[in-house]
Amino acid sequence: MTTPRSSPGPFGRALCAMITPFTDTGGLDLDGAQRLADRLVSAGCDGLVLSGTTGESPTTTDAEKTALVTAVREAVGERTSVVAGVGTFDTRHTVELALAAEKAGADGLLVVSPYYSRPPQEALEAHFREVADASGLPLMLYDIPDRTGTRIEPDTVIRLAGHPRIVAVKDCSHDFLGAQKVLARTELAYYAGCDEHNLALRAVGAAGYVSTVANLVPAQLRAVLDAFEAGDTPVSARLQQRATPLIESVMASGLPGTVTVKALLTELGLPAGPVRSPLLPAGREAVDGLRAVYEEFVSAG
Repeated sequence: MTTPRSSPGPFGRALCAMITPFTDTGGLDLDGAQRLADRLVSAGCDGLVLSGTTGESPTTTDAEKTALVTAVREAVGERTSVVAGVGTFDTRHTVELALAAEKAGADGLLVVSPYYSRPPQEALEAHFREVADASGLPLMLYDIPDRTGTRIEPDTVIRLAGHPRIVAVKDCSHDFLGAQKVLARTELAYYAGCDEHNLALRAVGAAGYVSTVANLVPAQLRAVLDAFEAGDTPVSARLQQRATPLIESVMASGLPGTVTVKALLTELGLPAGPVRSPLLPAGREAVDGLRAVYEEFVSAG
């Protein structure tokens, strides 16, 4: 049996949207971030995406974002790519963060659509081009309209693909047709940003995923792609299906993925710490439910 092949992309194939660990008092836990990053890389992640949605980027300072890149780079060395989330609702601020991330040792930039102001497509395109022009790092567009209020329309992505430093997309649009349109008409490295789409998008030519659930089970999610790359589509499908209850519990339980992942990591004795307000921690009943689903998944092999 043959499968569609693709390059692993400029940042790898199995990427984790890493949480940002905090201390019990709410400060940045750089030691915890280094330990978590090392664990993720050792378990099969070939890319770490910092300061994204899961990384609580709206509530970390510029200095904390830069310190996080520096610490994680030091922990993982050259074993994996480090992509820094720098997107804000202000183009000038985004450029400042991009330059700081480049200086701190990032391999690439994750740039979300400017939120709140809801710029039209022409303004979106100008924003991304200005950020891409500002540094020497490759850029991953981050399309998550449920949070930003603005879609990066497929035609806009296709135009932006002509920029030499715009090389990838993290897709949380839930628009499978739009994804295929971009895949068919560009050479962009396309990454599933929703764990339920990891295998489906890979099957039509995506490079891989940027996963929140990989904070918890990096090796098991990597196995889905590994089976597909080996040409064993039935096995990859079974592995993806086996992960579905955990993906649903973490990402569709009524709580943000950051909250559920941090709750489970804390239960497992791994670096996480509290979430920052306005988020609230998961309650005991929710944590017990998450733990039960996680243990069932892990015990199933």
